[in-house]
Amino acid sequence: MTLGVVILAAGQGTRMKSALPKVLHPLAGRPMVLYSIEAARPLTSLPPVLVVGYGAEEVRRAVGEEVTYVEQREQLGTGHAVLQARPALEGKASEVLILYGDMPLLTTETLRQVVQARREAEAALALLTVVAEDPRGFGRVVRGSDGNVLRIVEEADATEEERAIRELNAGVYACDAAWLWDHLPRLPLRPKGEYYLTDLVEIAVREERRVTAVATSDPTEVLGINTRVHLAEAEAAMRRRINRRWMESGVTMIDPETTYIEADVVIGTDTVIWPNTILRGRTQIGARCRIGPSTVIEDSVIGNDCRVFASVVEGAIMEDGSDVGPFSHLRPGARLGAGAHVGNFGEVKNAVLGPGVKMGHFSYVGDAEVGAGANIGAGTVTCNFDGRRKHRTIIGEEAFIGSGTMLVAPVRVGRRAVIGAGSVVTRDIPDETLAYGVPARERGPVKEDEGDGP
Repeated sequence: MTLGVVILAAGQGTRMKSALPKVLHPLAGRPMVLYSIEAARPLTSLPPVLVVGYGAEEVRRAVGEEVTYVEQREQLGTGHAVLQARPALEGKASEVLILYGDMPLLTTETLRQVVQARREAEAALALLTVVAEDPRGFGRVVRGSDGNVLRIVEEADATEEERAIRELNAGVYACDAAWLWDHLPRLPLRPKGEYYLTDLVEIAVREERRVTAVATSDPTEVLGINTRVHLAEAEAAMRRRINRRWMESGVTMIDPETTYIEADVVIGTDTVIWPNTILRGRTQIGARCRIGPSTVIEDSVIGNDCRVFASVVEGAIMEDGSDVGPFSHLRPGARLGAGAHVGNFGEVKNAVLGPGVKMGHFSYVGDAEVGAGANIGAGTVTCNFDGRRKHRTIIGEEAFIGSGTMLVAPVRVGRRAVIGAGSVVTRDIPDETLAYGVPARERGPVKEDEGDGP
C-alpha cells in the first residue's frame, strides 16, 4: 500500500493574536509545522501534502520545497481543507493519513500505529484518541454499548452528558483513499458554513464500514496549539523530550529544568551542561566539553574539550581545547584556535585567535588576525572602525601586546614583536621589535627576556 500524508496548516490561529501564521510560531527553534512534516516523512515515499491558506507565501518560504503545496482559498472547514489535497494524491496513494500542523509533539511511532490499525482492521478509517481530564476544546468520542466508535461530537455541539466523556478526538486519521475521496464531497454543511472532517466517522458507521480507534498513552503528544499558553506548554514538553534524548546519549545535565536546548543542536558524549544554559540554532558541541553555567551559545561550533563559562557565543568557532569566560562575548566571525584562551570580560568579533593565543581580560579584538602563541594584555583594544569603514589588525605569532595597548587599524605587529604597556600603535611594527609610547615607536630588537609571559 502507498500512503499519502495530508497536513492541515491553513488556519490563521486568531487566538494566538499574531500576524504570523500559527504554524510558523517557533517551538524549540523551529516553526512548529516542521515537526509534523518530520514525524510523517518516514511513513511514505510521497512528499507530504501541506494544505496552506492564511499566510501561504510565508509558510512556503519557511518550509521550502520538501512538501507538495495545495491551497485552501476559502476557510470552509477541515473536510473542505482535506478535499483540496485530492488532485495531489488521487491515483497515487491507496490510503491517506491526515494530521494537523499545530500538533508538533506527535511522534512517527504514534502515526505508524494509527496507519497500522486501519490496515489490520481493513477499516474505512482509524482515528487517534486520548483520555484526558482537560478536554482543551477537543471533540468527544462517542461509543456504543459494544465499545465500538459511533461518532465524534464537537464540544460546541455536545450535550452535558457528552461533555462528560473523557475520550477525546485528537484529530489524526488514517483513511482508505478511495472511500475518503468519494465521501468528502458528501459531507453535510454545518450551521457555521463549514464541512467537518469528523462527520466521516458517523457516515462510515451508518454504512456499516469499520471504524477503529488507537489511544495514545502520552497525552502530551496531542497537545494542539491554539494560544500562547498552549505554545508555552508545548515548549516545556519539547524541552523535556530533547533534554532526555541527550542525557540518554551520554550528555550530563546538572539541572535539566534550567537547561534549554533547541531541536537542531548537536552535543558530543561526556559533555557537561551546567544550569541556566541556552543552546540555540545549529550549534554543534563536541565531546568532553564544560558548558555553563549562565551561558548562551547560538549557531556556533564548539570543538572537543572546550570550556565556555558564563559567556555568550554567537556565530563563532572554538577549536579543540579552547576556552572562554567568564563574562565574555564571542561575536559572529570569531574563531579561537586550538588551546586559545579568552578570559573574563573579553570580546572577539570577526577575528581569528590562533592556536595557544592568550587574551586574558578586559580586551576587545575585532576584525583581526592573531598569530599562534601571541599574548594579548589586559585592556587591549583593536581600534577597527574609523567612523565609515572597518579595518584589520594583524598580530604575528608569539607577539606580546602589553596591557592597555590601542592598535589603530589598519596596522600590523610582526612576529615576536613586543608592545609596551599603554602604547598607541599607529604604524606597522617589524618582527622581533620592541615598541612603546604614544604613538608607539620602534626601540630596537627584542631582548631575550622581553615579552616572556608569566
